[in-house]
Amino acid sequence: MSDVEELKAEIKKLSAKATQAKMDLHDLSEELPINWEQIMDVAKRAHNAFAELEKKRADLKGLEAA
Repeated sequence: MSDVEELKAEIKKLSAKATQAKMDLHDLSEELPINWEQIMDVAKRAHNAFAELEKKRADLKGLEAA
């Protein structure tokens, strides 16, 4: 498998992870004020998931441009 193909597969997994984190944050917001203590943890997981996804997308763009 080429580097580009491997990176695309990783991006697909990270995209699913980011989508789940987004849904977790959404679900938490709809249940407020229940579990309000978890806001920062859930938001941080969502932030980290999307940051990692964007970095890998940038890496892929760099590989494809090379």
